[in-house]
Amino acid sequence: MSSSLLLSGSTVSSSFIAPSKHSLSRNPSKSLLSFRNVSRSFKSPRCAVDSPYGGNVPTFPRTRVWDPYKRLGISPYASEEEIWASRNFLLEQYAGHERSQESIEGAFEKLLMSSFIKRKKTKINLKTRLKKKVEESPPWVKTLVDFVEMPPMDTIFRRLFLFAFMGGWSIMNSAEGGPAFQVAVSLAACIYFLNEKTKSLGRACLIGIGALTAGWFCGSLIIPMIPTFLIQPTWTLELLTSLFAYVFLFLSCTFLK
Repeated sequence: MSSSLLLSGSTVSSSFIAPSKHSLSRNPSKSLLSFRNVSRSFKSPRCAVDSPYGGNVPTFPRTRVWDPYKRLGISPYASEEEIWASRNFLLEQYAGHERSQESIEGAFEKLLMSSFIKRKKTKINLKTRLKKKVEESPPWVKTLVDFVEMPPMDTIFRRLFLFAFMGGWSIMNSAEGGPAFQVAVSLAACIYFLNEKTKSLGRACLIGIGALTAGWFCGSLIIPMIPTFLIQPTWTLELLTSLFAYVFLFLSCTFLK
């Protein structure tokens, strides 16, 4: 069969074979049209690399929005917690799309930096105002301020916890005995902290004993003025004055230079 076709000079037509010269010469317009249709029907296969992320990941619609607040979809008066919440929500919603995540992170970093600059300016303005008020104050106030310093917050909280623990221990132990041991430990701690700052054991002892005496004296004056119904029956005068002493010891070893 195939040999007879070849001998007879007939052309074999197929959709996968380009039209021969004989068919083009017989009906060129029809043959060319059929060739174009065949070529259009064959499209190059789309690889998985050509469609990033599988084509199912949503794209962040506000990547071109300049305002970082509008880009994150929050109010200009939003708190820092709201900014964090919006950022985490959007990153989770558009996870897997790199450009969307970069846009969200960029807006978040802008807001975080502006918040940091505002807080820094507020601290600077507060320090400037305080310094100006001190300069305008009487000489005795300036002398008093020269003996005071502001330590880091972690130092304040650690020492506050120590002396609050001593006060709670004294209250819990009030039914069994006096707070002599707790007061002695608090005084030793106060002298130790002062010696670290002043590098002078004598001065540290002098300030520590002075703070203990001042606290005890103030407690002795103020406690009799407190109504009796506010005081527990097991709370003695010695216990209540020791609480005042803890406060003075804490202030002296934390804020005095």
